[in-house]
Amino acid sequence: MKNLKDALFYILTISGFAFLMYFIVKKGEPLEINKVIKTEQVVNSNSWVQIKDTLHHNITHPLAILILQIITIIITARVFGFLFKKIGQPTVIGEIIAGIFLGPSFIGLFFPEFSLFLFPKTSLPNLQFISQIGLILFMFIVGMELDLKTLQKKAHEAIIISHASIIFPFALGMGLAYIIYQTYAPDNINFLSFSLFIGISMSITAFPVLARIVQERQLTKTRIGAIVITCAAADDISAWCILAAVIAIVKAGSVISAFYIILMAVGYVLLMLKVVQPFLKRLGDIYSHQDTLSKPVVAIFFVTLLISSYLTEIIGIHALFGAFMAGVIMPQNLYFRNVFIEKVEDVSLVLLLPLFFVFTGLRTQIGLLNDINLWGTCALIISIAVAGKFLGSAIAARFVGQGWKDSLMIGALMNTRGLMELIVLNIGFDLGILPPAIFTMLVIMALVTTFMTGPALDFIDFIMPDKKSNEYLDSIQSQQKYKILFSFGDSERGKSMVRLVNSLVGKTSNNASVSALHLEPSNELHQYNIREVEKESFKPIKREANKYNLTLHTFFKPTLDFEKEIIDTSNQGDYDLLIVGMGKSMYEGSFLGKLLGITTKIINPEKLYHTLTGAEKILDNGFDDRTNAIIRSTKMELGIFADKGLKKVDDVVILILSNEDEFLISYAQKMIHNNESRVVIINYNNHIKQNVEFKESIRAIEQQAPNHIALYGQDKISEPFLQSMDLLLISIDTWRYFVENKPDWLTQVPSVLILKHR
Repeated sequence: MKNLKDALFYILTISGFAFLMYFIVKKGEPLEINKVIKTEQVVNSNSWVQIKDTLHHNITHPLAILILQIITIIITARVFGFLFKKIGQPTVIGEIIAGIFLGPSFIGLFFPEFSLFLFPKTSLPNLQFISQIGLILFMFIVGMELDLKTLQKKAHEAIIISHASIIFPFALGMGLAYIIYQTYAPDNINFLSFSLFIGISMSITAFPVLARIVQERQLTKTRIGAIVITCAAADDISAWCILAAVIAIVKAGSVISAFYIILMAVGYVLLMLKVVQPFLKRLGDIYSHQDTLSKPVVAIFFVTLLISSYLTEIIGIHALFGAFMAGVIMPQNLYFRNVFIEKVEDVSLVLLLPLFFVFTGLRTQIGLLNDINLWGTCALIISIAVAGKFLGSAIAARFVGQGWKDSLMIGALMNTRGLMELIVLNIGFDLGILPPAIFTMLVIMALVTTFMTGPALDFIDFIMPDKKSNEYLDSIQSQQKYKILFSFGDSERGKSMVRLVNSLVGKTSNNASVSALHLEPSNELHQYNIREVEKESFKPIKREANKYNLTLHTFFKPTLDFEKEIIDTSNQGDYDLLIVGMGKSMYEGSFLGKLLGITTKIINPEKLYHTLTGAEKILDNGFDDRTNAIIRSTKMELGIFADKGLKKVDDVVILILSNEDEFLISYAQKMIHNNESRVVIINYNNHIKQNVEFKESIRAIEQQAPNHIALYGQDKISEPFLQSMDLLLISIDTWRYFVENKPDWLTQVPSVLILKHR
């Protein structure tokens, strides 16, 4: 009845007001007599022309062009970033290459009409302004990621290495400027401005890219990792202060005029450190929790960022320095900084920063280097940049007491330029100091020096291998022990895995070695909070292990390639058993899932091969791609754990389908001995009756532990029985058989440990 009333009200309301609007229009038409000059109605043949004109106008409208540019840029940047990540390079390299790809060096060269449509000259100012907003947010994040406390603790070595890594290439860069000034410097640019900008462009280290490389190579906890991060942070602060002074000198036109700009900049820095920072600290201490960090409070911090950028822009030292400074003075509270970085980072790095890469790419015209002399100059620039930064850092590191290998590694890492270099080059281009040809050469230099960091570190490792074995492997080197590694994501699953492992080694833990591996996405970690994230990740796991007096070796790794890290860690550690969680696609069973599955087959050559050969069904039955990769590549016994809230391992059911399942009896023995578990073996299809050895193994366990093992047929399987169990043990082949045949009871199983025999 209520639905009928609602429908009647809806119909009467819509029809009544529609009639009223029609009546008003009809009454208003006579009013047009003195207002509108009537024209003859356009004939139907011109209607299509009108539609085409309208569509053309809409497509070429500045907003439509900008949106299309952003879509194209984001997709291209993500594709190139993914490809370069796959070959072991930082994602930023791929994104920079994507910018050059979309610029005149490739798309503009081979598809000029498309390039002219997508990036018309009239649209470039819009792209530039939006990319500048992205840079402001990015520099704010860079400032927030600097840990000033760490800098203060390790200032001595860091300052020496950092400043040596600046002054060496700066001096060599000015020498280079002396050589190329006459040929390449733009008209009306004096030698001081040109030489200072070449010098600073040689001296930059990309702190964010370097931090990611340190994370991905597991150097964070090492002494060299701590030193190089501190050096890069000190380098960033020093280089940006020098850059601010250089910009002031260039804009002022003389050193005396620049003195006043620098004086104002010093006043600005003192204001930020002595007045604004204490105020923000008090605000951060009060509003440091989720329930108190309201939108008005967040607005205060963002307004601080914008005002800081505005002040440095009008002083004459660029808005980016103000954004960087605003990030540095933000409250040091870990939760507070995490919240702000999460709010800003995705918009900045994913949406806005790729616009800057493409804008840089549009300015980079590799076609300008059209003769051997120009490429010779480019090679000279790269050589001087590498020599200055690499040797300057390495020599200084050796001088303060680092070994030769560590010194060379510090030199290789400090030679990373990446995005920070591009920011400096674009400032120089905007000021008219760097001509297009030199700008292109310096962009190539930034790419080469960043690209070479990984190979250089690998080469140093190759020629100077470590004499000591991995400290983690040393700690669990005892080969006679039963060694288990479990990899967990969230803490609840990790605690369930601790309970599971304890059921296997509880009473024999002195003769076992248990290791817990936790992986975090490296692009979601920040240098200042890695230790805190590691500590918080393992805290509930260690607490659970302590309940069982179980000693854990913990292993923490930031990475973007989870399956590779799990595979490498388990294979190199010579473990007896690896336990991982079962992954599941969020799109499983949906139309989108099917569509994405088709897309994945097209993109993934391995999956396409398995599809064509008919092996895909066998490989993928019941598991996601990550789990399948681990199944294929691990050398030890593997347990895939599907957790349904495992609280205890008192009642265990084991499904036996074939001779290959016989190895599961050893797990029954372990659980009965170590945990006094009650084990029920289901003789599916009466297989055990034909296997005498199988029956003898079960009888032997029954004699040693009466009332702890029982044998039943498949008719025992029912919903009440399965609900009374804590854990199901099953071999991987048997699991695939049941997933393919889909028996009714499969959805009622408790937590499951799916085992692959060695």
